[in-house]
Amino acid sequence: MTMATTGQDVVEETRAFNTRMARILGRFPPLHKIDDVSLARSGDGPWPAPPVLAEGRDRVVPGRAGGVPVRVFTPPVVHGVYLFLHAGGRVVGSAGHQDTQLWDLARGAGVAVVSVDYRLAPEHPHPAAPDDCEDAARWLVGHARHEFGTDRLVIGGESSGAELAVHTLLRLRDADGSHRAFRGAYLAYGYYDMSLTPSARSFDEDGPLITTPVIRWLLSHAFPGLSPEQLRDPGVSPLYADLHDLPPARFVVGTRDPLLDDSTFMAARWRAAGNGTDLEVVAEAVHGFTMFPIKVAERELARAREFVARVVGD
Repeated sequence: MTMATTGQDVVEETRAFNTRMARILGRFPPLHKIDDVSLARSGDGPWPAPPVLAEGRDRVVPGRAGGVPVRVFTPPVVHGVYLFLHAGGRVVGSAGHQDTQLWDLARGAGVAVVSVDYRLAPEHPHPAAPDDCEDAARWLVGHARHEFGTDRLVIGGESSGAELAVHTLLRLRDADGSHRAFRGAYLAYGYYDMSLTPSARSFDEDGPLITTPVIRWLLSHAFPGLSPEQLRDPGVSPLYADLHDLPPARFVVGTRDPLLDDSTFMAARWRAAGNGTDLEVVAEAVHGFTMFPIKVAERELARAREFVARVVGD
């Protein structure tokens, strides 16, 4: 396993941004206090609505519960296909919330991007989200060459999307070995233990962005009625799964992220299982830091493009 601790040279910028963000977020009640899923999804908050790019194409692929919506970005030159799973704790977010980031990645890495608009809780609690992600992955395994001219695949996601990417690989592996179609996994600040790692338990009101109460609120909708022991089932929390025979992965997380332990623990287990593992820990970066206009985000987005391009080029 290679491990890098980065961002020290720009740590003052990162800290200053964290302070500004905490001040802005302090004007709005947190998700667990609003306790209104519809309002949480409405976009009425501190951040402007994300741009919707004409380069994104919405379509539907087959799934066990009906069609699975996906948003597709296809650059002029395609060397591979990146299956992307969005963030949002399985409760908020959509495939249409990161067009600019995905289009930049598509062009920079030379890959088509298929972003999955999986079903959200509480309307569709676990296992709806991993079912949709698995179905989209199976469609891609079977149709990528016809649709995009290549079967060089990579999977990835951010936050809950990273967790869903791991679940997808595990499900494909255990069913028929079709996970081997994916040459790598990009896993940014993921949830991997739904019973909460030590760091996830320790951010009671010490954000910014997400805190322990917000995490618990999201999990209560995504996994209703499950006991702590049930939350540690490998089918719920991939940190406890058998991780053998999985593709090389890049993990990235910030030191100010409640999910710091999730990434460091999972990276250690990924490596111990014999899989290629890179872990980058970014000084003072918060959860979701790649969404914001700071130097550590710019660097990580560039490294993500490099990772995806390298994986599909190997």
